Parts: sequence; structure tokens; C-alpha cells
Amino acid sequence: MSETCDIAIVGFGAAGIAAGIFAGQKARETGGPAHIVALDGAKTIGAKIRVSGGTRCNVTHERISAQDYNGSKNIVRNVLAAFDAQAAMRWFEEMGVKLKREETGKLFPVSDSARSVLGALMRRCEELGVEIWTGCRVHELMTDQAGGFVIGHERGRLDAERVILATGGRSLPRSGSDGFGYELARRLGHSVTATYPALVPLVLDSAFFHAELSGVSHEVELATVCAGKAVDRRRGSLLWTHFGISGPVVMDASRHWVIGRASGGGVEMRCGLLPGETVESLEVELVRLAAGSGQSVGRWLAGRLPERVVAAVLKHLGIDSGTPLPQLPRDRRRGLVHALTGLALPVVGDRGWNYAEVTAGGVPLAEIDYRTMESRKVPGLHLVGEILDCDGRIGGFNFQWAWATGCLAGGAAGNCRAGRAL
Repeated sequence: MSETCDIAIVGFGAAGIAAGIFAGQKARETGGPAHIVALDGAKTIGAKIRVSGGTRCNVTHERISAQDYNGSKNIVRNVLAAFDAQAAMRWFEEMGVKLKREETGKLFPVSDSARSVLGALMRRCEELGVEIWTGCRVHELMTDQAGGFVIGHERGRLDAERVILATGGRSLPRSGSDGFGYELARRLGHSVTATYPALVPLVLDSAFFHAELSGVSHEVELATVCAGKAVDRRRGSLLWTHFGISGPVVMDASRHWVIGRASGGGVEMRCGLLPGETVESLEVELVRLAAGSGQSVGRWLAGRLPERVVAAVLKHLGIDSGTPLPQLPRDRRRGLVHALTGLALPVVGDRGWNYAEVTAGGVPLAEIDYRTMESRKVPGLHLVGEILDCDGRIGGFNFQWAWATGCLAGGAAGNCRAGRAL
């Protein structure tokens, strides 16, 4: 089968869907409909959208800035300025998806259903005449002599004037994003920085006490140290699990540990169990209490940490919870203080691509024109979403990147098509 189209979208996840919608809208606004074809290897569209946010779909965040992303801050800032969180909120409401703000600033559909988000996006694609070819994996992407593109796929060949590459990264490969898009980009002359799992739970040594705390969540401070230098510090909720640690603060810090380990320079993660406290502040408090109080170690920690965490940490340190503070030997007191302000977490690995929510690394942003997401190396080729070397923290930020890059690429491609039609 050999067909032609004006705009081909390779990969139809969040960024590809947004690109298809904005391409269709722009073409209609400025010169008439364009023939847009989206190709996706999966049999069902929107797997990542359906499972995101615990199937509720955290579509964006109330406040978003370039500081929420890892990548070229200046380029990220310009992309987000073109289509910010408020624009995304209006866009979804225009499609009939009302959003609600949660205490964390995350924005979810009022329906609490990812299917309502995906349904609205698919209806808009249908209204705009975007053709969606599912189960149609692309294996080749080349330029032709006329300045267009030849796409080789499972069912034949598709010729397109413009291509939007939206194949995603390597996270959640069962959804179809297995990283092959990077190879397509390389063949066309793009470079690809090393890729790593990001927003991924971390695995602790099985001899540690995490398994007995499984299900407990509390506020901590995490520091990731590479070659003796702290490369990341953050505060947030940590969740103890049977395999190790998860929760927002761990997910956000994970990329730094994963990349640090890959660098070979030595990496460690330390956990402040009492956020805001320092070795000095706790030393002063304990010395004061030891001088004027018969309070036990366990009672002192009660209310400051979950009961199970207190028991596990004291057991780990060999301290009886009933020990009165005045009777706590100096070396044990020092050990307790250091554990509470920087407990060494024996991280032995991450849970891998099947559990990573996003990819760190990809096609460098410097190789893209941030105003249109068009390649600086291949005219007519646009790159969007996770294939690019930009990843955001947990909480709707990566979806916002998908919507924003899709908006810019789709609008630019649709405008170019309409201009030729006129």
C-alpha cells in the first residue's frame, strides 16, 4: 500500500495527539483542511494517558516554570511560554473536560477519569479529520528528492510533505515507546544524548529495614551525592515499599541517582528523616533534654515520625526505644542524630524502564527551533514530547511538555500546509 498525506505524525501518544489537533485546527483557520495521518504501532491509542495519575490523568500543574524541568532552561522557558498551564486548562475546557485543582497544585479532570481526557482528545481528532492508523509500526523514515518524506511502515509506504516525530522515549515500553524513535532521528542526522529511566522507584538492599515499613509514607529530605558532591536536594513525601522506596520525592530524585551510577564516579543517597533539622540543631536539642528531662528516646521521636519508622530506625541503630535520653551514650546519640539528618539509603538499583514514567536524555533541544519544534538539521521534520532531551518532575509537568511541544509543532506544520494550499 502506498499513500500520500500532507502531515504525518509518527507516534500518537499525548504529544502526537496534541500535534494532530493543533495541525488540523491551524490548517482550517488559515487555508482549509489538511490531510493528516497519524501512525502508531500500538493497537490501542493512549496507553500512557489511560494509566497516568492512577488512571485519573494529572493533565498539568497549576504553576509551571522552566525550573521544573531538566533540560536547556532557556529553550524550555520559551516553549512553555507559548502554551502555558492556563492555555492547557482552557484547551481542555473547550473540549468539554473540566479540570479541578488539588491541594498539591495538580490538575485533574473533574470526572477523575483518564478515559474522559482521552475520549475528548480522540473526538477532537475525529472532528478535524485526523486519520489514525493503529497497529502500524514505522520502521523507516527518509527524506525524498522533492523535500518531503518517505515513511516505511508495516502495511506499506506513506509519502508526506511534513513529519512530526512523536515516538516517545523508552519508558513504559509495553505502551509502545521502546526507543526506536531515537534511531529514526539518528538516521536523519540528529544526535541523541544517553537515555536513562527517570521518575522511577528505587530498589534498596534486601537486608535493609524497608520491607517492614511497606506502605508507610512521610515527609523527608533527600540528597543525592555523586563523587562527594551533592547534585540534588529536595523535600517531599517518601513511600516505603517491599522493594525499596517510591513516592514523589524519590521519583523526582531518581534520575540523579541513575545518572550518577552510570557515570561510574560513585553515588549515594541520604535521607533526612526530620526535614529542616540539622546535626547541630538536633545535638543542641538532645543535650538540653538530657540535662533536664527523663524522657525516653522513643517518646522524644513519637509524633515526629510514624511509629513504625521510629521502631525500625532505633532497631537499625541498636538503641532501645525506652532508653532515657540522659542515659544515651554520646556515641549512640551522635549515631542517632546522623541517622535522623542523613540516613544512608543502600540503593542498589532502579526498577527499570517498565516502571519509569519518563525518559531522561534524547534529542538535544539545541537541534530544534523552539518556536516551531522544527529540526535545525532536516527541514519539514518536527520533534515533540519525550523524544527530546527534556524531562520534568512528577505532577503533570511532562504532560504539559507534551501539550506545549505538540501545540507548537502542530501549529507550525498546519500553517505551512495551509500556506501552500493558498
